[in-house]
Amino acid sequence: MSRDHQVSLGATYLGGKRCRFRVWAPKAVSVAVHLVSPKERTVTLERSDFGYHGGVVSGVEPGDLYFFLLDQRRKRPDPASRHQPLGVNGPSQVVYPRAFGWSDSTWRGRSMQELVIYELHVGTFTPEGTFNGVERYLDYLLELGISAIELMPVAQFPGTRNWGYDGVYPYAVQDSYGGPEGMRRLVDACHQRGIAVILDVVYNHLGPEGNYLADFGPYFTDRYRTPWGQAVNFDGPDSDEVRRFFIENALYWVDEFHIDGLRLDAVHAIVDTSAVSFLEELATAVHHHADQLGRRVHVIAESDRNDARLIRPQALGGYGLDAMWSDDFHHALHALLTGESSGYYRDFGTLRLLSHTLRQGYAYTGQYSAYRRRRHGNPPRDCAACQFVVFAQNHDQVGNRALGERLGSL
Repeated sequence: MSRDHQVSLGATYLGGKRCRFRVWAPKAVSVAVHLVSPKERTVTLERSDFGYHGGVVSGVEPGDLYFFLLDQRRKRPDPASRHQPLGVNGPSQVVYPRAFGWSDSTWRGRSMQELVIYELHVGTFTPEGTFNGVERYLDYLLELGISAIELMPVAQFPGTRNWGYDGVYPYAVQDSYGGPEGMRRLVDACHQRGIAVILDVVYNHLGPEGNYLADFGPYFTDRYRTPWGQAVNFDGPDSDEVRRFFIENALYWVDEFHIDGLRLDAVHAIVDTSAVSFLEELATAVHHHADQLGRRVHVIAESDRNDARLIRPQALGGYGLDAMWSDDFHHALHALLTGESSGYYRDFGTLRLLSHTLRQGYAYTGQYSAYRRRRHGNPPRDCAACQFVVFAQNHDQVGNRALGERLGSL
C-alpha cells in the first residue's frame, strides 16, 4: 500500500465522546452520519479527494448505532462496520477496541515450520456456536497436538448459521458468534496457551443479502465473473481505493484482533491484470505491519492453479505470500485410499503421484491434466516444504459431498 499502513475507514472512537467517521463513497455527492441511538440526529461529513467523506463527530460513544445517509436519500450500514448487532440490514455500531485488556504482550506468533493447523467452524464446533464455546475446548485441542486454529470466515453474514463465505461486512465479526469482544477473548485465550490463530478471509466476492457496497462506489466489475457473483474490482478504474479497503481489512485483523495469519480464500477467483497485483500489495502491507509490531503474521493462499509464483519472494518475481494450500496432496491421498475417480480425482489414484506431491509440494507442475484437458501448474523450484499446507480433509472436501462423508467412513 503506497500510503501509511493504518486502518482509517469506518468509525474510529477517539475517546472523550468523539468519533471519526470515514467512508469511500465516490458515487455520492453528500454523505452524512445518521445516528439512531441513543439520540437520533444527522451530521454531514466533508467530502475530500478520491471520493472519501469524513469528519469527527462529538457526542458519540461506543455502542452507539448509526447508518450512512447517501445523498439524503438512502440509509446504508457502514461498509467498514465493526459490528452489526441487528444483522446485515441493520445499523452499524461504534466499537472501542482499546477497551479490551489483552494479556498476550509477549506473544510473537509461530513460524510456518511450527504450524499444525486445526480448521474450525465457530458455528458448528460446539452446540452454542460461539467463540466462548470454542474457548472451552482449547486445552482439548492442545492435547491433539495442534499449534494453530484456523477460523472459517467470521465476517457478518445473513442469519445465524452459514459457512461464512456469504459475508457482506468484511470488518464486522459475526454477531451470533459473539461479536468482536468474543473473538478477542478467544484469540487472547489461544495465545495464552501458545496457539496461533489464522483467519479465513474472503476477498474474491461478497454475498448477496445485505451487500450495499455498489451504492457507495465501484467495488465490483462486470468485466469478470466469479462462480459466486460479481468480481471485485482490483484492476479497473478506481481500483486503488478498492484495494485500500481490503488491505486495511487485513491490517485490521492483525492490529485489532492480534491475528497470526490470514488464509486467503480462492485467490484463483481474483482476476487482476495489474503490473503489481493486489496479492503482492497485500502481502507487502501485512508483512510490513507485522514487522512494526514485532510479530510473525503469515499470508496463506488457497489456489486451484498450482502456481509457485504465489509463494516465491517478490525479489524473484513472486507475490511474496508465505504459503499455499496443497489440494493435490488431498486429492492424491483421497483417490488412493478410496479408489474414487470422478471429477478432479480422475487425475490421481497412484502412489507415484502421492510421492511426487510429498517431494515437491503438489503433483501437477506443468504436465497434462485429463480432468482439465490442458497442462496444469508450474514447478515449485526453490520453495520450502513448510510453504505447502497439506491436509487429508477440509471443509470443502467434506461439505461439498452429497452426503457429507468424512474420509474415515468412505
